[in-house]
Amino acid sequence: MTPLLELKDIRRSYPAGDEQVEVLKGISLDIYAGEMVAIVGASGSGKSTLMNILGCLDKATSGTYRVAGQDVATLDADALAQLRREHFGFIFQRYHLLSHLTAEQNVEVPAVYAGLERKQRLLRAQELLQRLGLEDRTEYYPAQLSGGQQQRVSIARALMNGGQVILADEPTGALDSHSGEEVMAILHQLRDRGHTVIIVTHDPQVAAQAERVIEIRDGEIVRNPPAIEKVNVAGGTEPVVNTASGWRQFVSGFNEALTMAWRALAANKMRTLLTMLGIIIGIASVVSIVVVGDAAKQMVLADIRSIGTNTIDVYPGKDFGDDDPQYQQALKYDELNRHPKNNRGSPQPHLPSRKTCACVITMLMWLPVPMA
Repeated sequence: MTPLLELKDIRRSYPAGDEQVEVLKGISLDIYAGEMVAIVGASGSGKSTLMNILGCLDKATSGTYRVAGQDVATLDADALAQLRREHFGFIFQRYHLLSHLTAEQNVEVPAVYAGLERKQRLLRAQELLQRLGLEDRTEYYPAQLSGGQQQRVSIARALMNGGQVILADEPTGALDSHSGEEVMAILHQLRDRGHTVIIVTHDPQVAAQAERVIEIRDGEIVRNPPAIEKVNVAGGTEPVVNTASGWRQFVSGFNEALTMAWRALAANKMRTLLTMLGIIIGIASVVSIVVVGDAAKQMVLADIRSIGTNTIDVYPGKDFGDDDPQYQQALKYDELNRHPKNNRGSPQPHLPSRKTCACVITMLMWLPVPMA
């Protein structure tokens, strides 16, 4: 029988300064469809890292991992996300439900990313919640549900897109004994329906309920009993087929994006108000600075225009502070009028005490002046 999940010589390492810390050291493992497997180990043994690789949340540093014969290393980010969305369902110790959504809306979330129409999502969510005994809690928010009820909502969410493989990370860790037994009973039902259930736990009582217990220690498998071959495995929870056309799917996705954005804003009114206030103040500040700068610019230009850009003051001398007597001679009116670039002139009396040169003082153009 071909394994559903097949790992060969999987290694995973992480950088730690100048060194590489190897968390998984050559893991080889086969998991078959319809199995209920428990992965046990102490904290830091690498079991959570192994679960992340199994669920395509992380990639191995080296080795081969195949899902239903497909090598995940050959998939790009979009194809990997599609594989994860369509084949895996995740159950977490802390539920990770969105606090501003009802139980029914939380269950719908995976189908939103799958592009299902709202009517399909609604019927599917109601069906799953009814199956898990929460038909009277569909409009309750997570804070209004007990821990066991929240975990059942997360199980329904994991089954929304089919969830052929259920990955449960400490599913009973945050529950009392009664709620934990209820959750384990649900996982057994899923196994009976044909789902492959993988439980990561450190609780020996939970692990004992699995058909196969795999023990990992220091990144290596130290116990891995052979799998029990099964025949006529049921197909599990049937995934919902998306019947929407491309255009309808686009419109539905756009509307859902607006709806989710509005829910997030409405759920955090104070944060939304402060964010809007910051944006308004920022925009007003930028506009004010631009307006003041432009007004100052116009005032300077008006002052320059009032001076007259065609007015030239010409003083004798070779340089600033030149007191040479031979240059202490005023420009004559007829000499100024003979200049080819001059339309009209107005000679000013020469002030000997002023140390200036024959250069432009109040205008933007150099005017050469012949000296006697």
